[in-house]
Amino acid sequence: MPVWEAGSRLLLAAVLGMFAGFEREFRRKPAGIRTHMLVATGSAAFMILALELAIGPLKTVSETSVDPTRIIQGIIGGIGFLGAGAIIQGGREVSGLTTGASIWVAGAIGISCGIGFYDFAALMTVVVVIIVYVIGCVEGYVMEKLEATTGMERPE
Repeated sequence: MPVWEAGSRLLLAAVLGMFAGFEREFRRKPAGIRTHMLVATGSAAFMILALELAIGPLKTVSETSVDPTRIIQGIIGGIGFLGAGAIIQGGREVSGLTTGASIWVAGAIGISCGIGFYDFAALMTVVVVIIVYVIGCVEGYVMEKLEATTGMERPE
């Protein structure tokens, strides 16, 4: 893969990761823009490396099995660890689930960019922004109305 193509894949992953992390940053959550950008870029980098190894040096080694999907499994496990770190349990309350999930999806965006599935990565980013921002606003509005009409407290 030419350097310019690898660089464009990394750059796109970073930009899409930025969009995915914007809402978390806006709400002052622990993992914001930079975290999402790094997760997406790192995921793309690992996929580029896996693909390059599969079609390059390791392809010529006899009796070597090259399977880039193993890299995807490793990325998902590592990102799951990061996402779990964003989740906090205090007594009966749990917070950080949306942040953990958005970190996980940022990894999928990065993997898609690394493989070269740009349209899919962009579509995923749009869906993530709709879920975390638009649906988040709708959820907040509905919960405020529910509190006002029933006197029931909003769970956080």
